[in-house]
Amino acid sequence: MSRLETDRPEPETVATRASLLGRIRNWDDAASWEDFTETYWRLIYSVARRSGLADAEARDVVQETLLGVAKKIHEFESDPQRGSFRGWLLNLTRWRIADHFRKHPPQPQRPPAESGSDDRTATIDRVPDPGEIDAWWESEWKKNLFETAVTRLSRRINPKHAQIYDLYAVRGWPAAKVARELGVNVVQVYLVNHRLTRLLKEEVAYLQKKLE
Repeated sequence: MSRLETDRPEPETVATRASLLGRIRNWDDAASWEDFTETYWRLIYSVARRSGLADAEARDVVQETLLGVAKKIHEFESDPQRGSFRGWLLNLTRWRIADHFRKHPPQPQRPPAESGSDDRTATIDRVPDPGEIDAWWESEWKKNLFETAVTRLSRRINPKHAQIYDLYAVRGWPAAKVARELGVNVVQVYLVNHRLTRLLKEEVAYLQKKLE
């Protein structure tokens, strides 16, 4: 059985206060901004959608929030009283969602949309309670944290081991079926699952410490 631990240097692709947050202070650093966007856009988008915004509206919130980060990251980094980046990003997202509601006046009542339509009631009637946004943010943050950890880990392990873990731990295939499909033995399936489960927990713990 080949190694499960890191086989090559870890690419610098995940936001941390010590690295990526510092690099995005340079607006011309396109690679760092791409990394930052990839890490956080789904989080912002998901919360905006759960707040009641349609797809196009939520994407606007993502763009406006990321623009707000670009404009204010220097203030955040230089403020000795700053809280966590997590809380700061939540506030930026919440403000952009609230701005969107304020900028759209009530619309005339329309007939109920057909099933599957992306139409919504008037935007002003969909303002979410701040406490709801906080709860959604917490839920989506945890989901985003796990997905980021999976992405980081997948770049550092044997691709076949990643496939074994996906089939067995994520998709729920029986160990015997995984072994048969991938040409390994059942014991190896169990070992891969055990090791990658441990590494994934360590990755999540690392990100919790860095991204809080």
